[in-house]
Amino acid sequence: MSTPRILIVEDEEALALLLRYNLEAEGYAVTHAARGDDAELLLREDLPDLVLLDWMMPGLSGIELCRRLRGRAETKHLPIIMLTARGEESERVRGLATGADDYVVKPFSVPELLARVRALMRRAAPERVADLLELGEIVLDRRAKRVHRAERELHLGPTEFRMLEFLMERKGRVFSRGQLLDAVWGQDSEIDERTVDVHVGRLRKAINAGHERDPIRTVRGAGYSFDETFARS
Repeated sequence: MSTPRILIVEDEEALALLLRYNLEAEGYAVTHAARGDDAELLLREDLPDLVLLDWMMPGLSGIELCRRLRGRAETKHLPIIMLTARGEESERVRGLATGADDYVVKPFSVPELLARVRALMRRAAPERVADLLELGEIVLDRRAKRVHRAERELHLGPTEFRMLEFLMERKGRVFSRGQLLDAVWGQDSEIDERTVDVHVGRLRKAINAGHERDPIRTVRGAGYSFDETFARS
């Protein structure tokens, strides 16, 4: 399973480090922004699977960032947990009304926060924890590391398997070559971006036989995606 990604938006450096350490120990890939406006730029470039968002920050408040994210189609349903020192009921209601999915008051228990992260991740993207990913006639079995299209087993290499899993989890979203490199090979990879094209070609060859419909969509000048309409075929 590809690693779930979390963005921490928190200006308290010690707390951000504590959160990063514990989330990475749980197996999450973590990115950090200390300002709300910096986080907004990051979120326009690449979407994580969940955001931990501090209420009060320099540049752009968490509450305003949350409001803006809920106003954009691509981040309308992005899971957000608000972190704040404001414990009054009226403030919790305001945070949730702005669009936060959950609300944690500082100081908080780290194990409790981790449990809330896991629970929200399961609700928002159950496909991230399921053994089987099924879109259209393609079934990917994470546990057995096998892929079938209808009754035919597809023979994928490890890289093609990870790429297909990543794209199926996020059907409809377009990813650049650089984003696919980070997701499939890791952010420290020194592989050239054109290598992505080679592996997409191998993936297509393995998936498609004869005149079968190709579920991998090429978006000129942008990248690749798993065609969301294929899931309804």
